[in-house]
Amino acid sequence: MSDTSQLTLPVAADDSADLIEAVARRQDRAAFAELFRRFAPRVKAFVMRSGTDADTAQEVAQETMVLVWRRAETFDRSRAGAATWIFTIARNKRVDLLRRATHAGFDAEDYVQFSTEAPESADHAAISRQMRERIGAVMQHLTADQVEVLRMAFFQDKSHSTIAEEMKLPLGTVKSRIRLALLRLREALQGDSL
Repeated sequence: MSDTSQLTLPVAADDSADLIEAVARRQDRAAFAELFRRFAPRVKAFVMRSGTDADTAQEVAQETMVLVWRRAETFDRSRAGAATWIFTIARNKRVDLLRRATHAGFDAEDYVQFSTEAPESADHAAISRQMRERIGAVMQHLTADQVEVLRMAFFQDKSHSTIAEEMKLPLGTVKSRIRLALLRLREALQGDSL
């Protein structure tokens, strides 16, 4: 009897993966309904544990499950289990939500990284501070989309194709946004010589 119980645990884990694959292959609504029943409440609880209110957590859970439906074909059980894959989507949705909520309070320090070495002189420290302030000012004039692709490319170290996939954009659009944002930064910094 204990052998049977040991076999059911992996089957349950594989069962969720099977459900995701059924959604991917056949757009199986019954499989999706079962995934929703299993994971939506758990995702909501997961998001609420991070300090999010119940309504927002419910919204994140629903958006997560919509993405499970839309991106089921990207699931690869050899890379992650079903729960890990779904909770990664939930975490990313929560981070996106927080980012949107705090974008108005943009802080250049969040996006600009400078050397951690001690400045050589007071002049060097003043120049570094001025540089951060100028970059921060320019970043505030970029579009939210440009800031987002820069953040993903340079601070999350994501490839352009990964960014395109996650943002549901053509690869050329992602590359254009990055190029235009960097061009604006360079022009602004070259325009103000120290």
